[in-house]
Amino acid sequence: MILRDLTLRPATRAELPAVLALLADEQTTVDPACVTVTEAYERAFAAIEADPRNEMLVLTDGELVLGCLQATYIPGLGKGGAERALIEAVRIRADRRGGGLGRELMERAVARARERGCALVQLTSNKQRTDAHRFYASLGFARSHDGFKLGL
Repeated sequence: MILRDLTLRPATRAELPAVLALLADEQTTVDPACVTVTEAYERAFAAIEADPRNEMLVLTDGELVLGCLQATYIPGLGKGGAERALIEAVRIRADRRGGGLGRELMERAVARARERGCALVQLTSNKQRTDAHRFYASLGFARSHDGFKLGL
């Protein structure tokens, strides 16, 4: 795989279908042209874009969206009052996995959090995603807590 212009940056509205395609299915590559951008997705993207504590980031090679993640910066009184970064919705195109793009995406996101002054980066991952767990461990993430969810 030849990468010519790898960049991590906030997603644009025009890239919303590509982001939704990444989130639609982890196992196959979904064509962004087949994705329906609903009003709810439009509202959610606009809210993320308007919030200085949220970023929907895309990893691109030229104009091609290869991966994405959402970073939320949370202020807190722990860690000396420093922010923490919460990373969610980490995805790499199914047809581009295995070439180091996930590592590149995460390392750049961690560097971005560090530059912002965050004291730590945290994430959750579905218990069935054992490959993802090995990947996060290889990046230095440690299992430290059990998470709980309550659907509303």
